Amino acid sequence: MIAYPGSRREFLRNVLVGAAAAGTLRLQAAEGPKWTIGCLNRPWTKWSCDEMLDGVKAAGYSVVGLQTPTKDDPFVASESADYLSALKRKIDARGLKAIMGRIRTKDDAPLNDAAKADLRRQIDNARTLGLGTLINTGVGKPAQFDGWYRSMAYAAAYGAERGVQIVTKPHGGVNAAAAELLRCVEKVNHPNFGIWYDPGNIIYYTGKDPLAEMEPILAKITAFTAKDCTAQNGEVMIQLGTGKVDFLPLFRRLKQAGFKGPVMVEACAIGDTAAATTKNARATREFLETALAKV
Repeated sequence: MIAYPGSRREFLRNVLVGAAAAGTLRLQAAEGPKWTIGCLNRPWTKWSCDEMLDGVKAAGYSVVGLQTPTKDDPFVASESADYLSALKRKIDARGLKAIMGRIRTKDDAPLNDAAKADLRRQIDNARTLGLGTLINTGVGKPAQFDGWYRSMAYAAAYGAERGVQIVTKPHGGVNAAAAELLRCVEKVNHPNFGIWYDPGNIIYYTGKDPLAEMEPILAKITAFTAKDCTAQNGEVMIQLGTGKVDFLPLFRRLKQAGFKGPVMVEACAIGDTAAATTKNARATREFLETALAKV
């Protein structure tokens, strides 16, 4: 018989404590990674900014991205300080936090003083709105590539001074998939330049496997765009899980690589009304929460 140092009561207490701790660890593992799930404005571009922000809030998100400008809302491209102040008040009034926007480049123009000033203004506007990241989706013509690399390098350097990261994502052309994105990182050559991964765009623009294309660029991925796709050149404004993207292996690999989030919803099925779209955005959030609990 093995002697236990201490009383029988102490032995039983320690066994119970150990079992409870193990159960807690299993529960924590089952909960999945604590990545922020946010939503971009794209599903609501047919409606006003107020309806978009209301929709994001009603769908259960606390974080919003201002990635897709509209006719009425240029976001960081605005030249009006009053517009930026009003936009920030609208976001704050709903208890939302805006974390990203879209930076535009003059694709066929040289990176002259005017182009540099425009990039600085957009980055300064992002800082005014409290955005930590600006995305540019690249250019499609090979003749534009070198100019784009230079613009991104300039933006990344200025963004580093202002606390705003510059990123790109798979989008065809200069940043189509892993090989092109690695070339972007090499050419831009600045630590303030990163990648937002978009598996739906990998399928849409190239037809390649999103998991295989993610592997070579894992170290540079700073956020994940949640978007599905039916096929190359197919539909992307669909509910997650109804297309060809298999999200669980992607999330598991990101977790293994130490990814910290966020996961930002860009697409869902667009309804006939803002309210119907909000309902679909809510279902998309629930899909992600269920998926992440399995990671």
